[in-house]
Amino acid sequence: MVLLNKAREVALFALIAVEESEAYLNLVLPKRIAEAKLSAPDAAFATELAYGTSRNQGFYDFVIEKATGRTPAEIDSDVLCAIRLGIHQLLVLETPAHAAIYETVELVKRKLKQSAGGFVNASLRRASERTFDEWVELLELEGYPEEQFLSIRYSHPVWVTRALRLALQSEDSADELVEALSSDNSNPKVHLVKLPGKECSTKEFEPGTASPIGFVLDSGDPSKVAGVATGALRVQDQGSQLVSLALAACTPTLKSENWLDLCAGPGGKAVLLAALSSVDKARLRTNELAPHRALLVSTALRHSGFTADQVVGDARKLSSDIGFDRIMLDAPCTGLGALRRRPESRWRKSDGNLKELSSLQRELITSAWALLKPGGVLAYVTCSPHPAETTAQVDWFMRANQDALLLDANAVLLQLSPHLDVRKGRKTAQLWPHRNGTDAMFLALIQKSAD
Repeated sequence: MVLLNKAREVALFALIAVEESEAYLNLVLPKRIAEAKLSAPDAAFATELAYGTSRNQGFYDFVIEKATGRTPAEIDSDVLCAIRLGIHQLLVLETPAHAAIYETVELVKRKLKQSAGGFVNASLRRASERTFDEWVELLELEGYPEEQFLSIRYSHPVWVTRALRLALQSEDSADELVEALSSDNSNPKVHLVKLPGKECSTKEFEPGTASPIGFVLDSGDPSKVAGVATGALRVQDQGSQLVSLALAACTPTLKSENWLDLCAGPGGKAVLLAALSSVDKARLRTNELAPHRALLVSTALRHSGFTADQVVGDARKLSSDIGFDRIMLDAPCTGLGALRRRPESRWRKSDGNLKELSSLQRELITSAWALLKPGGVLAYVTCSPHPAETTAQVDWFMRANQDALLLDANAVLLQLSPHLDVRKGRKTAQLWPHRNGTDAMFLALIQKSAD
């Protein structure tokens, strides 16, 4: 029981860091797990507690308001995190009520505020009076408009729910909205990529269902995997693998090509592109604006045994004495495609961020196009399905550039992975967690006329 207390404590303080300091769960939680020296089972428990609580935060806040008569804004943020943590144990993990309530109350009294123990106890006892499904039934009785109901039920801000609906409607798939929202709250497995040209055993891993060079780690710490330690394997979502593979495969590779990863940090796609360019005898250059992210790129490349010509600077002002045959532009975006892996990000951005991001994306596409050789291909990629960041940007660019040819990205992806669930009949590709088990990556392949 002591170890479980420690796991709960680790999860709680990770959530508090996310809530109060805008820390990232994928960064702060492993650090706290290591500092606490948790065993593998307790590390897994702490991870489920922290991520599960974060993914369901919106719904838990509804429960808290009904159970306490207070809005989340009226409760101290650290105590609020503790109550959410307790509710996750009660409603999703189905921890016996006496254990979940006692452990949470004791944690609050010992580590936060002695005076808050009674409030937390009363809140969790009220929350435990209904099951998860019964709380959903109560939510249904509130009579919210559909969009607001779905946003609370599946813990997405309304603007995100609306954006996902619009993206699915553009594919005539609006009936998949609940699946898409639900997938964002699922616990994704760790994806590994086997770098082309590198040797290592993959017999112990399940092959990926989306990427031809992808594998799935069912459990355990990926840093302990032999291939990851040597740099032959890397942790990378299969959607990210596919967009890099598609850029390399969309046209025949010519002799001595020059490739560019324009916004390379933190380095995942850069390493895969380095491996692919090495196989194809091409040269890779990377560019990253932030020095600390550029350092991550160089570290990642070096760990896997690659080097690249690295530039640190604003991609919108990048000039070069050579043209590039293939350019990866993984543009800064809202990140709505990775909400399974970064659940806290859904609460940090608003649709007000879109105007600034849209302007930046257009500037980056324009810069990339100027650096592209005639006949070369630009991969415009976002980890977001939001139409304002995806199809609208491509439509704008194609109208503005008569020398641009939109290649069929879906056809390229199907050549790489024939069982992939993509929407034929359109040239831009949108992956989805509920269809492919990947992040919701968007891909457009744009070729510059050779004339």
